[in-house]
Amino acid sequence: MRTTVLLLIIFALRLHAASPNIVLIITDDQGYGDLGCTGNPVIKTPHVDALAAESVWLDDYHVAPTCSPTRASLMTGHWTNRTGVWHTIAGRSMLRVDQVTVADMLRKSGYITGMFGKWHLGDNYPFRPQDRGFDEVYCHGGGGVSQTPDYWDNAYFDGHYFHNGKAVPAKGFCTDVFFDAASDFIRSSVKEGKPFFTYLATNAPHGPLHAPQEEIDRYKDQNEALATFYAMITNIDTNVGKLRKLLDELKVTDNTIFIYTTDNGTAGGAKVFNAGMKGQKGSEYDGGHRVPFFMHWPNGGLKEKRVIDTICHASDIAPTLLELTGSSKPDSVKFDGSSLAPLLKQKEGIDWPDRILVTDSQRVRDPIKWRKSAVMTQRWRLVNGKELYDITADPGQKEDVADRYPEETKRLQDFYEKWWADLEPGFATYAESVFGHPDHPEILLTCHDWVTDGMSPWNHTHIRRGPVEKSGRFEGYWATRVEEAGRYRISLRRWPVEADHPIRGSLPPGKDVPGASKAWRAVPGKALDITKATLQIDGKALETKPVGDEDTEAVFEVELKAGSQKFAPYFELADGKQVGAYFATITKL
Repeated sequence: MRTTVLLLIIFALRLHAASPNIVLIITDDQGYGDLGCTGNPVIKTPHVDALAAESVWLDDYHVAPTCSPTRASLMTGHWTNRTGVWHTIAGRSMLRVDQVTVADMLRKSGYITGMFGKWHLGDNYPFRPQDRGFDEVYCHGGGGVSQTPDYWDNAYFDGHYFHNGKAVPAKGFCTDVFFDAASDFIRSSVKEGKPFFTYLATNAPHGPLHAPQEEIDRYKDQNEALATFYAMITNIDTNVGKLRKLLDELKVTDNTIFIYTTDNGTAGGAKVFNAGMKGQKGSEYDGGHRVPFFMHWPNGGLKEKRVIDTICHASDIAPTLLELTGSSKPDSVKFDGSSLAPLLKQKEGIDWPDRILVTDSQRVRDPIKWRKSAVMTQRWRLVNGKELYDITADPGQKEDVADRYPEETKRLQDFYEKWWADLEPGFATYAESVFGHPDHPEILLTCHDWVTDGMSPWNHTHIRRGPVEKSGRFEGYWATRVEEAGRYRISLRRWPVEADHPIRGSLPPGKDVPGASKAWRAVPGKALDITKATLQIDGKALETKPVGDEDTEAVFEVELKAGSQKFAPYFELADGKQVGAYFATITKL
């Protein structure tokens, strides 16, 4: 019996040792043309260029034109609009609980999973990375450092980040900090002898534009904004070099799938070089969603530059990683994407179809048919349901040929109609934050996730400047669900807990940091003449309390029934205008 057990243990260890590690680096707002290896004449990216020279390129790889939707598709293998994530705020950036992530599936296959940097798929239970398959998490809040769910007054340098849910201080520039945390995770995983999945998602070079001054100085011949944008990318590049060196030192390079990619088109580099493409971040044209993708894996035969020009999509990555690692998925999971393993492995005689893919940029509460959309094949791009481009003859998308090719236009329109009909029933479903789960009795909500047709206050500057409700009435709400009926303590704040400041009070500006942008904390915090706080649920005001000069929170205790609800507490100003409660902490008593 002991011999059998020992043999099983040995077999399991050998299986783990044979499973390739994964390092997936995804940067934020860096376009296809923002690298030396893709032709940029200005930027300095020697380490990524060296990686690209030893990698297979997916050279017609498409994502969503903005960040959260790309991440949702990458994590799940689904169309972004199937995941519930088609916006970056307004309650539409949280990955629905019915979505199984690639981290979930790899973990069940024996991997240790780690997530570092930018998640942007939800900041409270049940949407956090630690709720979605990651063992180790070190991240900022929201879609970037100093966005509303992030630790108050973070500003790219010497901030606080969330380590497995707890805010901890850090020294240094944010990108360096995230790479260091990922490196520690990799060292630990190698020591344990288990395969690791490292998802390293930088918030750079997303704005605000900040970088170490020595990096900015390398681009003195550029304007300040472009110099800082490129400096942020060069800093990432330096960290890529350090990380690859660490893998060499740990002797795991050969059996590590190393991926470098980005989440959407460029936010800052199109005026210098955009690889001949039209559009940039947010655009339905190729410049908004065709991005670089390099994969290096010596043990898998991926160690020399080889360019695959077959069209592919972010939804292909999860099924590809599962096949390359020999991992399985639940029977209930049906991918929208396809495994690219046959293309990567150069399998002879593969019958690869001329696929039709869709990407769009919704950025609204409820998706709008044909809005900023591209229906794509290897040769064609149907844009917004009307414009047709022959991408092989016209990669810059300058000539609309829809009138010349009506059959092709109709074929792509028909595909989109079926695609839309498949997804549309799910558009009315909201990702609900959960009150009163036995394992998560306390939850923090921020105005970043207000469900609203307008602009929610998504960064710290918005909080500091005050109300955005033009009508004077608070018309947003949080989509929530009470897990267990009972008594709850609800704390409403204008400033977050870590600021510990009176609701009515002003705040002095914080210190600026290097870069082209003014740090979002460097804006003075405006005093608001708030007189009352009202607890409102499902359109009904349950209770109102006065707010005094020294009150840092307005506290209510209330009985809540189990089930879904529209949670919409607000503050009232002396002139009768309303402003939503920017922060709410709900605790099961």
